Amino acid sequence: MSKIFLTNLKHVESLLDVPNKLSKPNKRWQSAFVAIYCSRALVSFFKNCVSKSKKKLSEKSSSPLSTYTIVDVKPDQSFSIDQTSLTRLVKQKNIEKLQEFGGVNRVASALETNVENGIKGDGNDIMCRHQAFGSNTYRKPPSKSFFHFVVEAFKDLTILILLACAALSLGFGIKENGVKEGWYDGGSIFVAVFLVIAVSSVSNFRQNRQFDKLSKVGNNIQIDVVRNGRRQQVSIFEIVVGDVICLKIGDQVPADGLFLDGHSLQVDESSMTGESDHVEVNGSQNPFLFSGTKVVDGYAKMVVTSVGMSTTWGELMSSISRDTDEETPLQARLNKLTSAIGKVGLAVAFLVLVVLLIRYFTGNTKDENGNKEYIGRKTKADDIVNAVVGIVAAAVTIVVVAIPEGLPLAVTLTLAYSMKKMMADQAMVRKLSACETMGSATTICTDKTGTLTLNQMKVTKFWLGEESMEDGAYSSIAPYVLQLIREGVALNTTGSVYKSSLDTQPEFSGSPTEKAILSWAVLELNMEMEQLTRNCTILHVEAFNSKKKRSGILVRRKVENTTHVHWKGAAEMILAMCSSYYDASGIIKDLNHHSKSRFEKIIQGMAASSLRCIAFAHKQVPEEEHEDEAENKKLKEDGLTLLGLVGIKDPCRPGVKKAVQDCQYAGVNVKMVTGDNVFTATAIATECGILRPDQETFGAVVEGEEFRNYTPEERMERVDKICVMARSSPFDKLLMVQCLKQKGHVVAVTGDGTNDAPALKEADIGLSMGIQGTEVAKESSDIVILDDNFASVATVLRWGRCVYTNIQKFIQFQLTVNVAALVINFVAAVSAGEVPLTAVQLLWVNLIMDTLGALALATEKPTKDLMEKKPVGRTEPLITNIMWRNLLAQALYQIAVLLTLQFKGESIFGVSAKVKDTLVFNTFVLCQVFNEFNARKLEKKNVFKGIHRNKLFLGIIAITIVLQVVMVEFLKKFADTERLNWGQWGACVGIAAMSWPIGWAVKWIPVPEKPILSLLKIIKQTSTCK
Repeated sequence: MSKIFLTNLKHVESLLDVPNKLSKPNKRWQSAFVAIYCSRALVSFFKNCVSKSKKKLSEKSSSPLSTYTIVDVKPDQSFSIDQTSLTRLVKQKNIEKLQEFGGVNRVASALETNVENGIKGDGNDIMCRHQAFGSNTYRKPPSKSFFHFVVEAFKDLTILILLACAALSLGFGIKENGVKEGWYDGGSIFVAVFLVIAVSSVSNFRQNRQFDKLSKVGNNIQIDVVRNGRRQQVSIFEIVVGDVICLKIGDQVPADGLFLDGHSLQVDESSMTGESDHVEVNGSQNPFLFSGTKVVDGYAKMVVTSVGMSTTWGELMSSISRDTDEETPLQARLNKLTSAIGKVGLAVAFLVLVVLLIRYFTGNTKDENGNKEYIGRKTKADDIVNAVVGIVAAAVTIVVVAIPEGLPLAVTLTLAYSMKKMMADQAMVRKLSACETMGSATTICTDKTGTLTLNQMKVTKFWLGEESMEDGAYSSIAPYVLQLIREGVALNTTGSVYKSSLDTQPEFSGSPTEKAILSWAVLELNMEMEQLTRNCTILHVEAFNSKKKRSGILVRRKVENTTHVHWKGAAEMILAMCSSYYDASGIIKDLNHHSKSRFEKIIQGMAASSLRCIAFAHKQVPEEEHEDEAENKKLKEDGLTLLGLVGIKDPCRPGVKKAVQDCQYAGVNVKMVTGDNVFTATAIATECGILRPDQETFGAVVEGEEFRNYTPEERMERVDKICVMARSSPFDKLLMVQCLKQKGHVVAVTGDGTNDAPALKEADIGLSMGIQGTEVAKESSDIVILDDNFASVATVLRWGRCVYTNIQKFIQFQLTVNVAALVINFVAAVSAGEVPLTAVQLLWVNLIMDTLGALALATEKPTKDLMEKKPVGRTEPLITNIMWRNLLAQALYQIAVLLTLQFKGESIFGVSAKVKDTLVFNTFVLCQVFNEFNARKLEKKNVFKGIHRNKLFLGIIAITIVLQVVMVEFLKKFADTERLNWGQWGACVGIAAMSWPIGWAVKWIPVPEKPILSLLKIIKQTSTCK
């Protein structure tokens, strides 16, 4: 008997050995208790026996040479390793601990992961992994609440002064006239101020939410995973612990994990460590991969060990909030404009304050009954304070109207609206400034593959030796040569083939070029990829990159124990590495000068047919040479035998020619920068409309190397003429961008590769590709083109111009109101000692102007007219001569009419002073409503064109008119107005409607192209010279 059982038995005996004086019911309870206790003791005993026997068995089965120990095994969980152990293992980069555990494969089996086929990936499996290890999401700092924006609105100094004036006015009013009548003046200002704050806060809150939504979309990266033997793409948020992830150049590592297999993998860990040196990751010395780092070279498979908040990146990101307060260049310029106008407004308000105070204290102001308001010592202190508060409120209100705080709001509204619409048009904005900068673009440097073309590739030509092999003629090829081609395709690839059963069609994954070649080899050459990979061991890999334009692999055949090198890449580059070639019968022939020139003509012929040419080459490596190569980690690059050439067709996108023509018509130069050879590039450029069919290619088409070798002076001289740059490296693209910027161009660049990052950052607008683009390219860009289509680039250009124009429309509208309001109030205050527009009325005008006006004009959609104008240059002023002409004409008309009404309105209409003031207020507001139509078109005379498509504009105009009617007719006490009859309403509408014919007539007046301010500077300089 074991000690545990004996101990339990003693307890049972002590339970049985009790006094025999218990009643029958109590004896029954005692018997039941004893029975339960005994059964529990027996179960416990057997459990201990079973666990000890298991332990003995495991000790017997484990060999003395075994180097691993089981860590944190929990029998109540489905996985034999817990999250804490996994996190510690990877974060500490503890290779010894990993070896103790049994290596990467042992970790994978503990996570129930098949290193070849991945996890099962069904719903139940994913759910279990989520429960055990968590999801690949991280806690985000809470978004700014609505209350935050309300507080921000209250921080405005002018608003605080107005609230103080409203509080004083309210206090004095109630003291003088009682609660029933005395609250109107102060209460009205309170209501008006709170209305302005509420509208501003709601607007800013909504825009913040909009930016947050776009940020979520931007973070949703698609990741290549292997699940149940099938390679597929899933969202980064759906990655689970145990997933096998395929990494390639430019990818972001989506979670912490361990290296399974791969070649030449180098990772940029600067986002985690701050170190700029690239870290080599391999299975022997450093198998640790961290979330948030970037793959800069090679390819690999990894098994995920930690996701979400269990990763260092997750912890880091949870403490960082996205800055939505990014100030764009246009916003910075508008802030300067606002500041300048604000200073003028403050000066005017101060003058009005001084004039009104002097007039009051000199006894030149009268009350409603015609009595002097100030009679020296006879005037009550309360009346003096009340009057002074009213004067201060009037002056402060002038400041509120004068400072165009609606300009930043208009920019925010325009950017948010355009970002939302651009998202629907397949363009995701990452940096706000790109929206407006794109409108100024003068040159677009675009890639070819996937941007101008469909990226749906298919092998249409195959040359073996100097003979073109037609479909069905592959049976005539020597079996040995055919096997070499299959081997070169199957092993020297980053793609994969998945076939669920014998009857189903195979699925191909990888880049479009890889998929096209794999598809051709499997379907036409009957390649068995799985069998070929089993028969060979990969010794070394040189991964493809955009500089070398080729990839190589060193393999050892298991059966023959021979070593072979396979190369694949750009046809002319592979051809230069060859000294012989195979013909269809399998005979190796010498590649002399004549045969090389024949091959070059074959390549040029395919390229002229818009085909991308890829060549395959092979060489068997003697053992002694292999040892040297293994030591130098370099593959043999000469003396190869050419296996064959394939031509891959990638048709142009439908609509791309029109998009290019639209850009050219808009004054934007389109240049194609591609890695393909000159002939393919020229053919595609002609097909897309970048080159004219009859255009002389000398100077218009260059190779990257030629451009690189120009002197700086030659580059600057010739860069404008270049339309196509072929066989270019990312460095050549960067060089071109730098030259164009030096010449004053605003440059937009498209890019998809990791090496495109410098050019994307250097450009004024970096446009990365959403489908083919690497994460490194996307992070370096300003806008992501989600469908990789050049037509979307043209759409972004149109939207960029739309943003700039919409803001100009609003500036014209707002400045008209500012100028008119300031002049009217100032002239009336100085001459008559009274302000015609009260604080509440001016706040209402401010609301119409700032919020409703911004909303109406900032949401105009792009029109074809935008693409008829030349690009706006870097130094182009924000307020153009055309805008000055329009706004001054409208402002002068409004000043003339309203001052006439102010001084002669009573006699013209035969009305009281109160009705006259209402007529001035009503006419002023209606003038702004009609002028809003004029602001829709800065140059075009027909301001109503396309108005039926802008429902929001019409809705805001209708709301403004309805609210104005309510203000005048029903809110007499609140707005300090009197009811108007039909005739008076007709007069107000008629006067306001005159702004339409004036706006039309003024647009016939020509204006100089040079900005007024620059002309003034020239005049000033000439006068000083004299």
